[in-house]
This record gives sequence, C-alpha cells and structure tokens, in this order.
Amino acid sequence: MLTLSKQILVAIDGSPQSDKAAEEAVRLARISGSRLKSKIYAILVLPSMRPSSFTDFFPSPPATERPDWEEKRKRIFYVVEKAAEEAQIPLESVVVYGDAAEEIMAFADREEIDVIVIGSSGAGRVKRALTGSVSTKVALHCRHSVYIVR
Repeated sequence: MLTLSKQILVAIDGSPQSDKAAEEAVRLARISGSRLKSKIYAILVLPSMRPSSFTDFFPSPPATERPDWEEKRKRIFYVVEKAAEEAQIPLESVVVYGDAAEEIMAFADREEIDVIVIGSSGAGRVKRALTGSVSTKVALHCRHSVYIVR
C-alpha cells in the first residue's frame, strides 16, 4: 500500500452523516502510516449572514459570536476531534460563512486538498431534485477527489 501523507478535508455539520464522514476521514488518514502523517481539516459552513437593513434595530450577531457558540461548536466537532485525537492525526477545525458547496470547494483549492470526505445528504429524490445537495454539488463540480460516505 502506498504511504503518502494526504491533506484531507471533511465537511462537518453535526448530523449523523457528517459524523460517519468524520470517522472515515480519520480512517483514511490513519492508513497513511505513522511515518508520513496526513492532516485533516474539518470544515463547518454556516449560512451567510443576511445584510442588516435599516429596520433592524437590534440585528442578531453571527452564530460564532453568540454566548452558546462554544457549546454548539464542541457538539458539532466532537466526533472528529475525538477520533483524530485517539488516532494521533493532526486536525484543524475551520468555521466559515457562505454557500456550503462553494466554500468547501474554495477551501479545497486554497489548501491544496487531496480528498474531500463528505456525508451523503440522505435527502429523498424529490427534495434533492428541487434543492440539490451539498455532496452532489461538490462531487459534480469540484476538481478534487470526493469521497461520499453513506
């Protein structure tokens, strides 16, 4: 088996599918062996902030600036942080705002990611046809390898 270090990006959103993707990303990183460690980037993409209008007397702060953010962050990143720590794999957690598929692909380009690991949406055929899924958009439009975990 080839033992090259890899830059692995895993999309996290706190769902059971993203937890499975996180575990699979750690497994892929572990395969590279102890000599050449891979690095995992765990990315959480939050919806874009809508611009404030003059009718907003008290605009709500971004999710990352709310008092309960740290507790939410810990819950969302728990599986990937625990699995990476147990496997002694370097992990960097990233939170960005915007369109999930676009932000994942842009991050992959910036950091020269080798493989993107993403959970299947679990959305039904009709919902996926109407709104699309992040995993489908990334798989169809990204120039990097994409591993969809079901």
